[in-house]
Amino acid sequence: MENSKTVKLILEDGTEIQGQSFGAYSSVAGEVVFSTAMTGYPENLTDPSFAGQILVLTYPIVGNYGVPGEDLYESISKIFESDKIHIAGLVVNYYSEEHSHWNAAKSLGDWLKEYNIPGIAGVDTRMLTKILREKGAMLGKIVAEEDVPLHDPNLDNLVAQVSAPGVEHYGSGQHKIVLVDCGTKTNIIRCFLERDVELIRVPWDYDYSQLDYDGLFLSNGPGDPKMCDATIKHLQHALQQDKPIFGICLGSQLMGLAAGGDTFKLKYGHRSHNQPVRLAGTQRSYITSQNHGFAVDTDTLPAEWEMLFENLNDGTCEGIKHKTKPFFSTQFHPEAAGGPQDTEFMFDDFIEAVKKHKATKASCLIF
Repeated sequence: MENSKTVKLILEDGTEIQGQSFGAYSSVAGEVVFSTAMTGYPENLTDPSFAGQILVLTYPIVGNYGVPGEDLYESISKIFESDKIHIAGLVVNYYSEEHSHWNAAKSLGDWLKEYNIPGIAGVDTRMLTKILREKGAMLGKIVAEEDVPLHDPNLDNLVAQVSAPGVEHYGSGQHKIVLVDCGTKTNIIRCFLERDVELIRVPWDYDYSQLDYDGLFLSNGPGDPKMCDATIKHLQHALQQDKPIFGICLGSQLMGLAAGGDTFKLKYGHRSHNQPVRLAGTQRSYITSQNHGFAVDTDTLPAEWEMLFENLNDGTCEGIKHKTKPFFSTQFHPEAAGGPQDTEFMFDDFIEAVKKHKATKASCLIF
C-alpha cells in the first residue's frame, strides 16, 4: 500500500500489531472479534449486530470486489443490511486497493472513510485469530495519531443505538407481522415481503400489546441481551398468549430470557457463513450464517421449553421452541445475507404457523 500511514492494533492483553491504515485515519476502541466468512463484507459491515466491534476478517484478500452502489426495494436497500456501516473498525491481512466487479461503485477504503471507520491492513490475521480462539474475544483498539482508552461495548445498550427510532410499515399482505427491531438486517424484511406480509417494524422498547397483529417477530441485534429489559418485559406478556412468535439471533436469546431461562457469553462467538447445526432429535444438519457472542443456556429453561437446534462445533444452543405453543427461535440467520440460504424455510414455517393460528381463531368464532 503506497504512501499509507502506520497504525497499531492493541489488545487488552498487551499484544501490539503494527499495520497500514486504510479507510479513515482515526483511532477507535471496541471488542475484537473474528469472522471466517470468505465473501459478503458489504453485508457484514452493515449488519447492526457488529455494532461496537473491531472485526477481523480471516480471508486473506479483502476489498478486491469493491462496494456496490445503493439500490432500493420497498424503501429498503436491496444489497446492504442497514443504512450505514456498524463495525467500529476493520482488520485485514491484504487490502486490495484495486477493485473490479460489475456492480462496484467505490472502493472498500473510500466507503470506510465515508463513515469515519478505520481499517488496518498488513496484519497476520491467522496469528491474530489463533490468539482470539485461545484467549477469547478481547477488548482492543486501533490507534492512529491519538490514543484512546479501551472500551467494552457490551456495557452499552447497543440495541437502543441501532434500533429504528419509530414505527415503520412495509408491504400490504394478508398476514400482519410485528417486527421488534433490535438491530434487524434488511434481508429479514425482504424475506417477509416475499411472503404476503404486512410488516409493522417497531423500536426495541415499543409496547405492541395494543396492536392488531397475527404474528410477532424478534430480530437480531448487537450486545448483551440482558440490556434489553423493556423488550423482555413486553415479550413476557406476549408469551402468555398463543399468537406465533419467531426470533432470530438476539431474538432467540430474548425469547430464552423472557421464558425464564438464562444466557451466557460465548468465548469467541460464532461469526461465519459455515456454522453446522443439527435439528434436535434428528440427524438432519444445516450449514448456517451466524453472528453472535451470546447464547441461551438450555439447562435453565423451564420444562415447557426445549432446544430446537444444536451447534455441531461446540454443542451450544442454536434455537429453542415451546413444546405446545407456536413459539420458536434460531440462533443462526435463516435470511443469510451473505451466506448459505439452506434454512430460509424457517420463514415459511413461521407463516404456516400464523395461517394455522388464524384459521383456528376463525373456527372458534364460528362455533
